[in-house]
Order: sequence, then C-alpha cells, then structure tokens
Amino acid sequence: MLPKSIQNLIDQFSKLPGVGPKTAARLTFYLLTKPETDIKSLGDAVLGISDGMKKCEKCFNFSEENICKICIDDKRNKSVLAVVEEPLDVIALEKSGGFNGIYHVLGGSISPIDGIGPEELRISELLKRLDNEKFDEIILATNPDLEGEATAAYIKDKVKTKNSSIEITRIARGLPVGGDLEYADEVTLKRSLEGRKDYM
Repeated sequence: MLPKSIQNLIDQFSKLPGVGPKTAARLTFYLLTKPETDIKSLGDAVLGISDGMKKCEKCFNFSEENICKICIDDKRNKSVLAVVEEPLDVIALEKSGGFNGIYHVLGGSISPIDGIGPEELRISELLKRLDNEKFDEIILATNPDLEGEATAAYIKDKVKTKNSSIEITRIARGLPVGGDLEYADEVTLKRSLEGRKDYM
C-alpha cells in the first residue's frame, strides 16, 4: 500500500495522454529522488501554465498576448494560410522549417462518432478571415486520417463557395495515413509541405 500522496501523484500522471500506470509510477518515484527545489520548480511551472495564457484573436493558437508572435511577425508570408487541427501541429510545422506563412487552428477535426461537427470547430472564424485578410493560398494541413480528410473536404467546399479564386492545396502524402502531425519528423513534414498539390 503506497502512501496517499504518492498514489495521488501517480493517479494524476495517469490522466495525461500516453501515460499509463507504470510510466506514472516511474515519474513519481523519479521525482522523489530529486531535490525539493526541482520539485517546486516543476510544481510552479504546472500551476503557472494557464496564468496569462490566451488564444490568439486571429489564428487561435496559444499566446501570452491578444495576437500571437507568428501573426504579428512582418517577415511571415501573410498571403499563405495553413489550416491545422491543434496548436501542437503549429509547433510541428514550425520545427520543419518549411513553412513561412501564417496559421489557423481549428481546435480539432470533424468526427461524428465523437459528436464533433463543423459547428464545434473554428471553421466560421476561418471564413470570416477571408473577408478581412487576402490569401493567395490556403494549405489544408489537417491530419491524414479519416477525420482530417473529412475536415479538409468540408473546408475546401466552404472556402470555394465563398471565394473561388483562392488556391487550395493539401499537404502531400509524405505523412503516413492515420498519423498525427505532432509525431512526424521534420524531414517528412518539410517534404509534405514542398510536395503539396491542388486539392480536388
């Protein structure tokens, strides 16, 4: 029988995605070997993660300001917009070094089985951006799984109805079907961006 405080931390770690009971226990007992200052620093970082955190008013990525650093960067190509599912996808594409445009974070993908329809995503906000910003190209960089493909097809139809002159592309199949952007390596992501095609 473990002390209550140890079991409690194991239970909390187990709630994290990809962390099972064994990994949670290893993390907990690892922390018990560290100096109290290290544990306090970790605790402070966890407690402070939401302090002052906002969603960018333009792209909906996480930001400490109303507009994120990517959206206000004058060196970015503001005429090319990558539509991604989650903030982790922005990080993955930035690490690839193959994209210098701006982003729109949907907040997920269409998944009827999970009760997520287009209304639950930031698709209407994307369409509003077409009224206020001029894009030459929209890259549909949703995950190459069934939900990501359905989301890409839905967005393509909505964008083309609103503005048929915008070029709509889809990231190339350098990514494995069923894979997530956040787990892809930089070279694969870069090739996916370089090999993008017109989205038919």
